[in-house]
Amino acid sequence: MRKMVLAVLICCLFACGAAFAADDVIKIGFYNCLTGQNAFGGQLELEGVQLALKEFPEVLGKKIELVIVDNKSDRVEAANAVTRLIENDKVSAIIGTYSSSLAIAGGEVAEVGHVPVVATSATNPLVTQGKKYTFRACFIDPLQGAGAAAYAYRNHNFKKAALLVDVASDYAVGLANFFKQNFTKLGGEIVSEMRYASGDQDFSAQLTEIISKEPDVVFLPAYFAEGAMVIKQARDLGAKFTFMGGDAMDNPEMVTLAGEAIEGFLYTGFAYAPDMPDMNDVAKKFTENWYKEYSKDPNANAALGYDSYLLIIDAIKRADSADPEKIRDALEATKDLMTVTGATTFDADHNPQKDVGILEIKGGKKVFAGTIVP
Repeated sequence: MRKMVLAVLICCLFACGAAFAADDVIKIGFYNCLTGQNAFGGQLELEGVQLALKEFPEVLGKKIELVIVDNKSDRVEAANAVTRLIENDKVSAIIGTYSSSLAIAGGEVAEVGHVPVVATSATNPLVTQGKKYTFRACFIDPLQGAGAAAYAYRNHNFKKAALLVDVASDYAVGLANFFKQNFTKLGGEIVSEMRYASGDQDFSAQLTEIISKEPDVVFLPAYFAEGAMVIKQARDLGAKFTFMGGDAMDNPEMVTLAGEAIEGFLYTGFAYAPDMPDMNDVAKKFTENWYKEYSKDPNANAALGYDSYLLIIDAIKRADSADPEKIRDALEATKDLMTVTGATTFDADHNPQKDVGILEIKGGKKVFAGTIVP
């Protein structure tokens, strides 16, 4: 009998201990492309979040537990990942993901589950449009497209542009449309609009048509691997025009893949690079600590992972609670929070208004050319 009573007491103690431990932990979910087509971006964002976690491991006197799920660069897996984080792991908030298509899929689940999610680098307006629980750390494609068009037209005096667009990508289609709208509004002319689909390997037909139209610039809102392939094939065909892309090209591997063909490539990105002048204090701290932790250069994806974590921690502090509804309300009220990529205040659609960075490949290296306000 005594053994039975003792056993019950031990079980009760373990149960109480487990409950106590759970009360001392706040779970934040992270879902991203850790494998698959977009793994490079997802891995960098995870490293940014992990760096922030190391610097800020607690909030409200409680330990932060980061629950990581791979969405495998797949829409269905993205939705499944958010479902798991909400239903199984009972997270208070979620960070992720790289790729607008995946963020849209995951965000729909977060809306139903009433758990706030901060998208890292998903720039399509539909990610947050009409959403109550979805926010983002990055600028949106209308701003990025306008910035690219303004820089091309005003800074380089490009008057004729062509578009080469992956029609299977929400990101590419959206960004191309915003570039087109703003470039023509400024007085530029779109001389060719060509299409391809993700996974294509041969772009010679599209490029031959574009070369015949003699544009000053070709806007290529591609992911880095296919973008590098397109640029290399264009140079092999004798193309002399300038290529310009978006933030999804911010990957050092594009130089390896495209070789000398990538020289002079321009692209828009988030307003952070380790060599940028006039860094704010948060960016300086992030850069210094990154180099202590990792043996490679940071990029804007890593910075946005870091920023997303800061946004959630700040919201938890102001909410004085780990309750998802209260965190959501606090996120919505975020005003002038300084992050690596600039001061963050959310507008009515939960989007921050931030400068657009301009980068260029010179001498085989990425150079931060400056920022532009469209």
